[in-house]
Amino acid sequence: MEKEQKLKLIGIDIGTTHCKVGLFDAKGRLLHLEKQPTITHQSADGRLSYDPEELWQQFAGMLKQVLAPAKPGEVQAIGIASMAEAGLLVDKGTGKPKTEIVPWYDRRTMKQYERISQEGDVRTLFSRIGLYPSFKHGLAKILWFKEQEPSLLEDGIWLSAADYLAFRLTGKFGTDHTLAARTYAYRIDRKEWDKEWLAAFGLKADLFPPVKASGSPLGEVRGELGFPPGIKVAVAGHDHLCAALAVGAIKPGVVFDSIGTAESLIGTLDQRVLGEKEYNSRLSFGCHVVPGKMVWIGGLSASGGSLEWLRRQLGDEPLSYGEIETLLASTGPEPTGIIYYPYLSGSGAPLPDPKVRGALIGLSAEHGKADLLKAILEGTAYEMEAIRRAAAQVTDDEIEQFVAVGGGTRNHTWMRIKATVSGCTIRIPPVEEATLLGAALLAAIGAGFFQNTEEAVAGLELEAESQVVAPWEESKERYRQIFEEGYLKLQHPIRQYFRTAGKD
Repeated sequence: MEKEQKLKLIGIDIGTTHCKVGLFDAKGRLLHLEKQPTITHQSADGRLSYDPEELWQQFAGMLKQVLAPAKPGEVQAIGIASMAEAGLLVDKGTGKPKTEIVPWYDRRTMKQYERISQEGDVRTLFSRIGLYPSFKHGLAKILWFKEQEPSLLEDGIWLSAADYLAFRLTGKFGTDHTLAARTYAYRIDRKEWDKEWLAAFGLKADLFPPVKASGSPLGEVRGELGFPPGIKVAVAGHDHLCAALAVGAIKPGVVFDSIGTAESLIGTLDQRVLGEKEYNSRLSFGCHVVPGKMVWIGGLSASGGSLEWLRRQLGDEPLSYGEIETLLASTGPEPTGIIYYPYLSGSGAPLPDPKVRGALIGLSAEHGKADLLKAILEGTAYEMEAIRRAAAQVTDDEIEQFVAVGGGTRNHTWMRIKATVSGCTIRIPPVEEATLLGAALLAAIGAGFFQNTEEAVAGLELEAESQVVAPWEESKERYRQIFEEGYLKLQHPIRQYFRTAGKD
């Protein structure tokens, strides 16, 4: 009990939109939060990147603020989570970055993605890697750098954003299974780098760091950094999976829904051999932060991003979120009848295609701002319902509940639309920073303060009850009809257009 009262933990989240550092007690209460925008740079030819030194300075400054009031020995562990596919090459000898950090969404790697797709048997690779080829993966980024300057790979090591920050804190290289599994170079069936596959591109496994369980201590904070000594540092892993742990969405039949700029649905599976059923779902599979478990993942790159795009178009100044809520509240429970395909950045499962583009169908002169805003939210809900149905076929589980976190949960109309389209209840837990909390808990488990994930989650004391959002019962049938007769059936001609006449 005394240990729990004194124990303080830090979670770090390197996100697409924001960088965050949070201080928690052992009961999961957030004591201090530092938050800054993730600084994104764009080159003249459109390439997007983060500056490694700039990112490190951001986090070093926020860590100093969080640690300033802590007593010596009070903070025991730091867990670091990050977006999954962002990474860079670092010199093994000097520790200096060889490249910028490439975000997961940067599209410079489209040529490399096509080469990867043609190089190996996608079905065979899926059975051991759990993924389909994508321009997002670490392997595509590595090949892009290799084509620009082959010497970049000499004495180089590929690190995810979380791995890099952990290295700067400890001086040691390492990653966890969940981030390794998003490189398209890691065998989730054997928990090792895929040497045979890498050899097809002239790459070796030593280009990648050692892999440990999520939350395993990588080392202690280096004394010369000026932070209190003795703090253990761990790579906690994929941000969405850390968040799922923090809110207890780690059981079959309960789906974690992370709603931000992008949106992801994530479910938990027991370990299994990936076969035809999994392959045909077009979902991604990988390692969980929970030992002995796997995950399925389906996502939409432009979920909240679609709403952000539209609110910038509807006036000289972007609509405020208050204005959006007021407009949406005026629409009632009935669907707009407009079909929006939210493919501003391509589509994922169950019909992955990085080249497809968005579309609005069914507009009339009577439609106004409120209808357009609602249609955008309906389109994202339809896309996530397609993912939910694909997952239900794979898992043979009745998916009846989402546990949702992220900025999108503050939009009540959106949550009602999602509940109505899916027929599921949506539970919104009272956790302010789920990714930070999950990262902190995993570091505490790795440092031996909790025996396992069950004990860590069971010890959380959340002051408020979860909000539960139910469907609009009177609108469920109409939404189902639009989804099945409109959204699903019009997919083929839309996609066919972009494969032929609509090419860039």
